[in-house]
Amino acid sequence: MLSSESEPEPASASERTLSPTERTRLKRAKHKARSDRSELYDLLDEGLVCHVGVVVDGAPRVLPTGYARIGDTLYLHGSTGARFLREIGEVCVTVTLLDGIVMARSAFHHSMNHRSAMVFGTPRVVTDPNEHEAALRATTEHSAPGRWGAVRRPSVKEAAATRVLALSLAEASVKVRTGPPSDDPEDHDTPVWAGVLPMRTVFDPPVTTPDLRHDLPAPPHVTARVTPPGRR
Repeated sequence: MLSSESEPEPASASERTLSPTERTRLKRAKHKARSDRSELYDLLDEGLVCHVGVVVDGAPRVLPTGYARIGDTLYLHGSTGARFLREIGEVCVTVTLLDGIVMARSAFHHSMNHRSAMVFGTPRVVTDPNEHEAALRATTEHSAPGRWGAVRRPSVKEAAATRVLALSLAEASVKVRTGPPSDDPEDHDTPVWAGVLPMRTVFDPPVTTPDLRHDLPAPPHVTARVTPPGRR
């Protein structure tokens, strides 16, 4: 969804493939692994929230945050006062999209259909003003397409209070689970319903803030994302 002319996406066959490392190689359920880098991009572009795993004072922390992808870089942002952004080291970033609840005939084989990505690396702090602004624009547009051109841009003070991290997608993995439950053959005759309860994200009609001082309807870039009643 997001791209950058200065940072083109991989073109060759080797660049389009996710290179497995000891940390990204699946040890179990290897058939769920995906190797095409485009699947990583699609998953990240569809997701809205990532979880950043860090170690602070020797203790693990997992923080949910917004993000955006530009080319082969994942951008994270937050307050300069946030400790995990000030004392950043190696991180593990995950994004998971839930597609359905898998209900088997046995409790053991219950599962979830999902798509998940895991990215390892040490992010760098973005100091270049142009890249900093591009990252802020990308994160805004990722969650609210069309919003950057409609709102007031960050002031110098606001930009200075926002720290942006850039994380390479060089070391990443994608795991996908699809299909019906994997019941044991001896359970197939059990008189219990089995199947999948699909899940998806929908958007309800927008709710105007109470302190809006102008009689303005929600703009098209907002209303266009509302899920039609017939598709809910």
